[in-house]
Amino acid sequence: MPDSMVDSLLAGFTAPRPYTKEVVADAPRAPGVHVVIDGGAVLYVGRTGNLRRRLQQHLTGNRESSVLHLQVGELLDRQGPAATAEGIAGWLGRREVRWLETDNPEGTKDALVLALKPRFNRQVPKPR
Repeated sequence: MPDSMVDSLLAGFTAPRPYTKEVVADAPRAPGVHVVIDGGAVLYVGRTGNLRRRLQQHLTGNRESSVLHLQVGELLDRQGPAATAEGIAGWLGRREVRWLETDNPEGTKDALVLALKPRFNRQVPKPR
């Protein structure tokens, strides 16, 4: 997908920032949608009632607490020994994250997943 289309779809989101614990500490405790980006490509779209808590779960949680953590772990497992939580956080830390506060996180996420078809989103919603 051309960068201009992705930029248009993510209008209103924060600027891309490294996906690190320090950056996540600045995220609001508000409902919203977040995206994980690698080289301009959106890898994952998530929604939540608390952006800061959910972004932290992806970085510091475990494979049961986060679909993104699970998906990245499975990717890294194929490249060598089983990935650790630290290895997964390190991989995510080399990507970028953006978020958008919204009162309609589900609808916003569904629209983005349909348009972008991110690699780490397992379920694609049905168009409405």
